[in-house]
Amino acid sequence: MKSPFAGILKQAQAMQENMKKAQDQLALVEVEGQSGAGLVKIRMTCNDVVKRVTIDPSLLSDDKDMLEDLVAAAFNDAIRKAKDTSQEKMAGLTAGLPLPPGVKLPF
Repeated sequence: MKSPFAGILKQAQAMQENMKKAQDQLALVEVEGQSGAGLVKIRMTCNDVVKRVTIDPSLLSDDKDMLEDLVAAAFNDAIRKAKDTSQEKMAGLTAGLPLPPGVKLPF
């Protein structure tokens, strides 16, 4: 007779393997954050690697402080989108595992 713990352990190991695969896939998924109605764009992967920063040339002669704020806002938008995409992908992997309420696994 198998113990219930053995079944949970097997599920956890399978989930861990699936999470690793999903994280590898997320490293290839890119999101784009924007600010200033698309005048500043940040393209990054879901594992937080910035691939490209695009600044509309019309902003280069403008106020330096405003440009810095737009870059920060675009970066924060990209991070939020990457986090949301990662959480959606990982949520499906933990759906069958009997975790206590409120327990969050690291993503």
